[in-house]
Amino acid sequence: MNNKLQFIYVLPNLFTAASAFLGVISIISSLHGNYRGALIYIILSLICDGLDGRVARLTKTTSKFGVEFDSLADLVAFGVAPAVLFYMGIGVNFGRLGSLITAFFVVFGAIRLARFNVTAQTNESSVFIGLPIPTAALVSAIWTYAYLSYNVFKFYDLAFLILHGILGLLMVSNIRYPSFKKIDLSRPNVLKVLVILIVVFSFLYLYPLESLLILVSSYVLYGILRAIYMFFILRFKRIKN
Repeated sequence: MNNKLQFIYVLPNLFTAASAFLGVISIISSLHGNYRGALIYIILSLICDGLDGRVARLTKTTSKFGVEFDSLADLVAFGVAPAVLFYMGIGVNFGRLGSLITAFFVVFGAIRLARFNVTAQTNESSVFIGLPIPTAALVSAIWTYAYLSYNVFKFYDLAFLILHGILGLLMVSNIRYPSFKKIDLSRPNVLKVLVILIVVFSFLYLYPLESLLILVSSYVLYGILRAIYMFFILRFKRIKN
C-alpha cells in the first residue's frame, strides 16, 4: 500500500520528465535535419505536459517541487526545442538577426513561465494572461514545418521571422487567451462538445498539418482581435462619457 502511495506521488513528475525528455529528442532531431520528427516530439511533449497537471490534481499530489519541475521542463520542451527547430529551418538564413529572434523566443518564454508561477493564484483560472508557452511552441513548430513542407512559403521567410518575434512578444503581453479549464460539460452541452470534437478530429485525420495550422493560428488571432476590440470599446466609452 505504501509503495502504491509513493508511486502516485511520482506519477505526475514522470509525465513532466517525459515532456522534458521528448523536448531534448526534438532538439536532437532538428540538429540532424529530421524536422518532421522534431515537430512530432514537440506535440508528444505537449500531451505529456497536459497530463502531468491533470494527474496531479486528480490524485491530489500537487507540490511546489512539481510546479518548479514543470516550468523547467516547459522551458526545454516549449522554449528551446521549437526555437532550435525554427533556427535550423528558417532563422539560419538570417544570420545574427535569426539568432537574435531565436534567443528572444526562449528568453520571453522563460519570462512567461516565471510570471505565470508568480501570478497563478491571483489570475482568473478561465484565462491566460499572455500566450501560453506550449501554444506558442506549437504555433512556431507547425508554421516552421509548413514553411519547410510547402514551396509556396519559401518566398515569405521574412514574414516567418517576424511571426516568430510576434509569438515571443505575445507570451509576455497582457493579452488574454481562454484556458478551457472550465468548459461547461453539463448535460445540455455534452452533445455539442462531442459533435465539435468529432468534426475537429475528422479534419485532423484527413488534413493533419493544415488542420493544426488553422486551429492554433485561430487561437492566436482570437486573442489579438479580442484585445483590439476591447481597446476600441473602452476608448469609445471614455469618449462617450
